[in-house]
Amino acid sequence: METINKANISLKGLTLPELENLVMELGWEKFRAKQIFKWLYNKQVDDYEQMTDLPKSYREELSQIAQINELKLLTFEKSNCDGTVKFLFQLKDGEKIESVLIPDESRLTLCVSTQVGCPIDCKFCATGAMGFRRNLTAGEIVDQVIQAQKLAQRRITNIVFMGMGEPLLNLKNLLKAIDIITSDDGIRIGARKLTVSTVGLPDKIKELADSDKKVKIALSLHTLDENLRAKLIPLAKKVSIQSIIEALKYYYDKIGLRITYEYILFDGLNDRDEDVRKLVELAKVIPCKINIIQFHPVDFIRKDPILKILKPSKKLDEFVQKLRENNLTVFVRSNAGEDIKAACGQLAILNQ
Repeated sequence: METINKANISLKGLTLPELENLVMELGWEKFRAKQIFKWLYNKQVDDYEQMTDLPKSYREELSQIAQINELKLLTFEKSNCDGTVKFLFQLKDGEKIESVLIPDESRLTLCVSTQVGCPIDCKFCATGAMGFRRNLTAGEIVDQVIQAQKLAQRRITNIVFMGMGEPLLNLKNLLKAIDIITSDDGIRIGARKLTVSTVGLPDKIKELADSDKKVKIALSLHTLDENLRAKLIPLAKKVSIQSIIEALKYYYDKIGLRITYEYILFDGLNDRDEDVRKLVELAKVIPCKINIIQFHPVDFIRKDPILKILKPSKKLDEFVQKLRENNLTVFVRSNAGEDIKAACGQLAILNQ
């Protein structure tokens, strides 16, 4: 058996099998791994002395080679309008990310980041203006949930991987985080309460399906016009909508959960009768629901010329009504957190 690297190990982010490998390399009993796993993720302690069912000598040994926390909370800001809370976390290398806690009567949703910045550079999203810095580790993804839960006044019920970054470009660490979040010995949030958002990476969508995690998937769609989509999302110049739809059909056939289409309404661009018709046709291909989103300002960080024509639609209610008249399941996403720049598309670290 390989000897353990005595460099400072990050415990948070290790799955149960990885913890089992660790304790066995240390010469401990295998069952100690599950004890540590429960302390980290279920009881969410950040002090070895609280792991009371571990022998004192084991706790001392762990403290010499491993650390627990991944994130440092710098600030949090609460909306005066709807109670949304935006967290600013600092990572061990000094980078920063944001997470958003969104309250509702029946649920408490945490919007989690998966990257520092984002390489996709969608023109309606503030995060892309930061550029791409790096992927988050599994521990950094999971610790957003743990740290937010410590400050929340009730249990977090839902997780959406819709914060900073493209989750499917960090799929390995995302899958590890999902394992920990959904584990009965871990954070214990059911897989169907987790949603992964993507701009549409066909191969990665299929890989997520093959992982059999049974989480929901949401496509950042916004238009079925290839030319307009390429202006909004540069990656769309290389990836066709048809190839994405085929991958989503594969996902639905494998996982059995209906697809969510995220659709930001832009005035005069994607809110026409023709756009309604295209969405109605799309809904016949795969069972789905459509989330209609109001465009939120991002000019506090972005200076792209296209922003001059990206305006919130004046036809939101009319557009939604026409979709519903065609028997589509449609939800209108709230603009929760807009007053603190925590609404959809507004996450960004200024002055990096």
